[in-house]
Amino acid sequence: MTGETNIDVLLKTMKPFLNEGEHVFCTTTNKINIDDAIMFFTEKEGTTIILSKEKADALHLPYSFVAAWITLTVHSALEAVGLTAAFSTALAKENISCNVIAAFYHDHIFVDKKDAKRAMAVLEKMKN
Repeated sequence: MTGETNIDVLLKTMKPFLNEGEHVFCTTTNKINIDDAIMFFTEKEGTTIILSKEKADALHLPYSFVAAWITLTVHSALEAVGLTAAFSTALAKENISCNVIAAFYHDHIFVDKKDAKRAMAVLEKMKN
């Protein structure tokens, strides 16, 4: 099953969805249960873990950024060109920082929790 590559179709059908809760980026050398995490990514300096703030607090993991998690529900192809640039530019114009994760089916955007509603409005406006 391949995803969509046409940028016009992607923008018109991206259907942003605001996931519930607060999410944080942490790093640790301790083993974390895979079921507790949204994502793991290993870099030379350590492993980044994205998880709910509640789980990070329970595990006593430090973090500095509390984010809202927005999923673009269109099945975007990993080789699609321009989607990330389009939405990150639109968010930047509104002074909204975004951290992007491209997974197999969807793009996931993490924005400061305080900016969640504004980010959703920006993304919805892009569909027009």
